Amino acid sequence: MNLYEIILNKRNGKELTYEEIQFVIDGYIKETVPDYQVSALLMAICCRGMNERETFDLTDIMTRSGETYDLTVIQKPTVDKHSTGGVGDGTSLALAPLLAAAGVTVPMICGRGLGHTGGTLDKLESIPGLVTGLTKEKFIAQLQTIGCAITGQTPNLVPADRKLYALRDVTATVDNIPLISSSIMSKKLAEGTNVLVLDVKVGNGAFMTTLDDAKILARMMVSIGKSAGRNVAALLTNMSQPLGYSIGNALEVEQTIKFLKNEFNDNDFSDLVYILGGWGLVLAGKVSTPEEGVHKLESLVSNGKPLEKFCEMIIAQGGDGKVVDKPQEVLPQAKFKKDIFSEKEGYISGFDTRRIGIAALELGAGRITKEAGIDPAVGIVLGKKIGDRIEKNVPLACMYYNDENKYMQGMKTLLSSVKISEQEPEDELRLVYYIERGN
Repeated sequence: MNLYEIILNKRNGKELTYEEIQFVIDGYIKETVPDYQVSALLMAICCRGMNERETFDLTDIMTRSGETYDLTVIQKPTVDKHSTGGVGDGTSLALAPLLAAAGVTVPMICGRGLGHTGGTLDKLESIPGLVTGLTKEKFIAQLQTIGCAITGQTPNLVPADRKLYALRDVTATVDNIPLISSSIMSKKLAEGTNVLVLDVKVGNGAFMTTLDDAKILARMMVSIGKSAGRNVAALLTNMSQPLGYSIGNALEVEQTIKFLKNEFNDNDFSDLVYILGGWGLVLAGKVSTPEEGVHKLESLVSNGKPLEKFCEMIIAQGGDGKVVDKPQEVLPQAKFKKDIFSEKEGYISGFDTRRIGIAALELGAGRITKEAGIDPAVGIVLGKKIGDRIEKNVPLACMYYNDENKYMQGMKTLLSSVKISEQEPEDELRLVYYIERGN
């Protein structure tokens, strides 16, 4: 089989066969196919697309590229949640211990930052000593004893996705529905969870910027999950502004701890955590309605059980459990922080949310190249959100940084992302646009 011909066929809009896709994936894993040819194929897929059959085939081949997990030894329903990527989206950190406290088991195999979006593993690893490379045996053992675990892919779990994920991040081939669908669903199918709640982001901070595209992505992933016998639902949620107020790895961990302490409520971050968790409990058969699930989860946060689970999970994975009591003493701290002020007064009428994610990336909170490291301490804490009044003497945001040059670039990008008008916005932002169920 000729890889040049495969790339050419896709560039010209032709369908790829199962055998052709398998040839590329197997060769890339075995390193007989180089990065530059896979990059060319990924770009051709982004430009010409893949139909449903090709996407299903790619997902199946990626799922079978390594070992799969059997979670039938766990006697409770297993529930996972996955986001398609947003800015300030640390909901997985809060949901894992919250759902575990509610009586379900939460196996989360997560990824790193992709493009302008943050990654759950990068956030969790800002806790000193914490390990996200759990072996299959330790992962399952932790699920049985604690009820939740957040880990990355082992070398043997969907190795095809692990390699493609890193390559897509630096070749502008992230925002493509077949590639997103196959990446997410291959990991979830290999992980073996019974229930999957998908948070499909839509808006200018998401990979899917339109509601129509987000619906297509949601339906595709739900269809893949349903075909594999999973109980799946997808919620289309708003990413027209950052979720919560913190953007950056250690900063988002601290925000999660405040939420679990019931000190950070009445905002879009908290609302979304509860809604996603409520649906997880519905699909797991623990409650009858999402509203009932939300009420149950709110009660748990009030009594402190999810915070205890979070601490147990951190300690089990080698992290410093004192972070839940003294996050600013345990988490890495930036050398400098500076308030950012707007030159205009008025109301925030909108954000270019993607650019806010880029601003955090420019500070060092994400990767610009595949080999780049991450500075866990840097990031942005917003002082205002859409609809809030802005005055020249009131900070718009605070930037945490370790490098003056990076600060200057990030500050310019952040200020360029804010839209200010004289009139208060009339439209109230919706948190959830649409729900797609697979049963």
